[in-house]
Amino acid sequence: MSLKKINTVLAAAFILFILWFGAEFILSPETTAPGFGLPSWPSGDGDGFLIIKGIRDVVLALVLGILLVTGHRRALGWALLVEALAAYGDMATVLAHHGSVATALGVHGLTATLMVVNGLLMMRETRKAAAAPATPAPQPA
Repeated sequence: MSLKKINTVLAAAFILFILWFGAEFILSPETTAPGFGLPSWPSGDGDGFLIIKGIRDVVLALVLGILLVTGHRRALGWALLVEALAAYGDMATVLAHHGSVATALGVHGLTATLMVVNGLLMMRETRKAAAAPATPAPQPA
């Protein structure tokens, strides 16, 4: 399998994962929230904050999806690198609020790191394509 296909499959997997996770926070925040890793959750009308988190994730996934579908691979690489900051931020938030270290590192940290790796691979792939010498057009005899 070529590097381009591997990168495409990885990017698509991240997009679907982020989209699914965000949709879960929008549709059923009270059942999804405990898996985030924080020790306690807002009560009463606090579910609105959880829905905001879900909307953020859905929007992040849609940006990546649009870049993947339209073939803007270098921009997709950059977006993966930048959007990994959201997952690192989630990891830092869980750790700072005395949440589950296993979830912080195993879910948020691992997701962010894999996004960075995929983004760097995407950037490497597009750099190689840009650096490849263009084949001259055949000249008529």
